[in-house]
Amino acid sequence: MLHEIRTKQFIKSDLNTVWDFISSPSNLAVITPGFMGFEIIGENDENQKMYPGQIIQYRVSPVAGIKMHWVTEITHVSDKVFFVDEQRMGPYAFWHHKHFIKSVEDGVEMTDIVHYKAPFGFIGDIANFLIIKGKLKTIFDYRYKKIEEIFNSGA
Repeated sequence: MLHEIRTKQFIKSDLNTVWDFISSPSNLAVITPGFMGFEIIGENDENQKMYPGQIIQYRVSPVAGIKMHWVTEITHVSDKVFFVDEQRMGPYAFWHHKHFIKSVEDGVEMTDIVHYKAPFGFIGDIANFLIIKGKLKTIFDYRYKKIEEIFNSGA
């Protein structure tokens, strides 16, 4: 069974600034909680923006400090509108994450839509109910807070 997470956030900034921030793989570490042990591995040009076909490799520690290798591919990019990352290897049976931005009055609206499936079938569905869903909520709540700090504090 696929599960869905949707988040929406108002950002007091302009479209170019928000796009420059969210389309830089280097900024993923900034908006990921420390308990995840997130680090990009392999080649990573801090000034490079995401592009279709880009492969990004990470190490993450989502559970009990156990390091996992996660590989995502940026499958779609529409400049200053949206991009999509899909898991190619990692902790989920399925991961599809859409990031949208659009200009609104006095700022930018950012929307994330994630469809995911836990591994291990029925056992994964139970794990999602007991652990995974809550962990993902914590991660997205952290991202929301960090974006607030970066863009909306004192703006």
